[in-house]
Amino acid sequence: MLDVTVIEDPEAAAVSLDPVRARLLAELAAGPASAAMLAGKVGLPRQKVNYHLKTLERHGLVELAGERRKGNVTERLMRASAASYVISPAALPAVQPDPDRFRDQLSARWLLALGARLVRDVGALIGGAARARKPLATYALDGEVRFASAADRAAFVQELTAGVSALIRKYDAPDAEGGRDHRVVVALHPTVKDRPAALEPRTGSRVGAPP
Repeated sequence: MLDVTVIEDPEAAAVSLDPVRARLLAELAAGPASAAMLAGKVGLPRQKVNYHLKTLERHGLVELAGERRKGNVTERLMRASAASYVISPAALPAVQPDPDRFRDQLSARWLLALGARLVRDVGALIGGAARARKPLATYALDGEVRFASAADRAAFVQELTAGVSALIRKYDAPDAEGGRDHRVVVALHPTVKDRPAALEPRTGSRVGAPP
């Protein structure tokens, strides 16, 4: 089972968003189970659970973990293909965010568009690397910092921008034969409290550089 996987197919995304199937995915992420075992947990007849499991299996969201005999019946034990799932913007290609449409480093919506592109691109890279059976070189930094004032936050942003820009200028080799382009994303946003609508004054910073 993968730790996390990205759903790129629109039909698979629609399947995963169904409340009953989402509940089944959550149960199967905890461990293998049969349709009969799941029926009692989700309050549905075994036949309906089996129908939902076949749909999930058809889209690669669950997989066969094994089989066991129970009386005269052979039960299929299913498990989730990943512990968690992320839906890629590629599942909605006509309306996926395009951060190149506008650039505003102080816009939260532009940051959201960058994050969406990061999910899309890294999801595609993971899929390609898996098919090629090759490792994927990535790096990410995640941390939190509490600023004493808005002025300190502004100063931090200036130093961060200058430092990262200097590194890019130092190592960028646009004419290097055999080189490979990498994208660097640096994000800074307030951290979120337990209640999604509330923001706390601490600020988390994230730096990622997928190839």
